[in-house]
Amino acid sequence: MSEATRTVTVASASGLHARPASLFVQTITASGHQVTIAKGDKTANAGSILGLLGLGVETGNEVVLTVTGDDAEKVADDLVTFLQTDHDAA
Repeated sequence: MSEATRTVTVASASGLHARPASLFVQTITASGHQVTIAKGDKTANAGSILGLLGLGVETGNEVVLTVTGDDAEKVADDLVTFLQTDHDAA
């Protein structure tokens, strides 16, 4: 098993709230990987909608993702791309 860490700035206009957070959790669940997300000194299971919302991630915030599992590098890169995309755009 491998581990990958990425630092990324969140692009969605509403941050990781409501729709973008739900899509992010679905993406992580589909990957089958263990992912943690950290904002400042707070860390949460990124596969948990409640944990994710509890961090209060807003647009422009920097977060650190840690992905554990086979092919963690690719999954981490895919999650970075997800977070750099504005999922609130119509």
